Amino acid sequence: MHPPFLLWHLPRYHAERRPDARALTSGSEHLTYARLAREIERCAAALQALGIRRGDRVAVWLDKRPETVIACFGAAAAGAIFVPINPLLKAEQVHYLLRDSGARCLVSAPTRLRTLLPWPEGVAPGVLAVDEPGQGVPPEAHSWRECLAQAGAFAAPPATENDVAAILYTSGSTGRPKGVVLSHRNLVAGAQSVASYLENSPEDVLLAALPLSFDAGFSQLTTAFCAGARVVLLNYLLPVDVLRTMERERVTGLTAVPPLWVALAELDWPAPVAAHLRYFANTGGKLPRRVLERLRALAPQAKPYLMYGLTEAFRATYLPPEEIDRRPDSIGRAIPNAEVFVLREDGTPCAPREVGEIVQSGPLVAQGYWNDPERTAERFRPLPPAVDPRPSPVPAREWAVYSGDYGWLDEEGYLYFAGRRDEMIKTSGYRVSPTEIEEALIASGLVRECCACGLEDERLGQIIAVALQPAVEPFDLEALRRHCRQHLPPYQMPQVFLLSDQPLPRNPNGKLDRPAIRERLARYAKTQTQV
Repeated sequence: MHPPFLLWHLPRYHAERRPDARALTSGSEHLTYARLAREIERCAAALQALGIRRGDRVAVWLDKRPETVIACFGAAAAGAIFVPINPLLKAEQVHYLLRDSGARCLVSAPTRLRTLLPWPEGVAPGVLAVDEPGQGVPPEAHSWRECLAQAGAFAAPPATENDVAAILYTSGSTGRPKGVVLSHRNLVAGAQSVASYLENSPEDVLLAALPLSFDAGFSQLTTAFCAGARVVLLNYLLPVDVLRTMERERVTGLTAVPPLWVALAELDWPAPVAAHLRYFANTGGKLPRRVLERLRALAPQAKPYLMYGLTEAFRATYLPPEEIDRRPDSIGRAIPNAEVFVLREDGTPCAPREVGEIVQSGPLVAQGYWNDPERTAERFRPLPPAVDPRPSPVPAREWAVYSGDYGWLDEEGYLYFAGRRDEMIKTSGYRVSPTEIEEALIASGLVRECCACGLEDERLGQIIAVALQPAVEPFDLEALRRHCRQHLPPYQMPQVFLLSDQPLPRNPNGKLDRPAIRERLARYAKTQTQV
């Protein structure tokens, strides 16, 4: 077939050239490229038989397993838009994503489905229930196995690389999560770029330890399938499970977030792990230098890659391994097929070592935010004439994304991270919206007002701290913690609570003074034993 230009072409391309090569491993199950491509097309045909058409949204709420991969790529093959949902999210959060995306179909497991029922107003997707041991298919759902077995011949619908392939939800600093719209071109170009600088090949074995709802997690699939490599899916409970899998499967490449690297660096690695590992890559936050040095000592043959990116543009920069010792605090230079700038507010380029906003352009830049033209207009727009002198109008697909992050370039063009414009909390590799935390606390009925902030933590990146004014007396903090455990995933749990009998500080505009509250929380946290 022709070189891949649609997402589902990636595995099919290798199925025609190396049909018996392993593409996917999940526990003791192995799928060759031929079988994976066949299952993707069967899934696409099944979705078409259920009435899914070009542009419809198909949500996938599963842990990492072959059906998760098949459903995402199968939806793309059917011309639909897949929406991967983090398996750690609670029912209320899943309901919101289903409603916001307008999902016509949900692929999930019976036990998960039962937590979502009855459907709230505005949410009523058709459901494909993936088989689970000892669980029957709920009456509200179709059987995944039966639908795929009965599917007819697959007929690929008309499509171009500019068609939307996926919506990846990422938390915003205000309000609910926002859906980042990614085209086939975005995903394929991203796979080609990352595979090129990581030098991936068919001999590689990549461990998918991150959630597939993350851009960096899903890219383990696209990068591997671009190179014809094998992906090992892992739902790990403990860091030692990661090492055991790496040893058993002879993993050559692992991409992870700082909290996992911190935990792995504290373990003794079996000799085969270091012998097989060709590279390790960090994303989702700064990797502490002591952890980087420990990892290099544990796996001296492995090349370290320090990366920076955002969901709105997949990846932005990487630091070549040979530059680690010269500039360990840098987040690198633009990845292949991308341009990265540091701009002043007036759109002119910053001088070396002058702090400005990080802006990225190129085919990896997303199409905008789903159903949110206002925020799309804020973040996605053409480069200013001082950077791009081409006459207007520039095609929308060539617009840039303004990251909201600040950084500076050294004299050789290497980028350094300076800070975040927004108030996002980065914890355990996740980007958490303080508004989501605050809404959950207010919904308890125990809190009058509150403010959630991130406090620096070497292990987690940041911990979540909350200042609050109680709504009831006497106030039961343990009841509030129980409410949080019921309504928030573990990584969104506040670890520090500061109670105030007065309204929280406000700025001159009447809004919560987050910087002042953060300072108060930081002082308080130093005097407390975190829970």
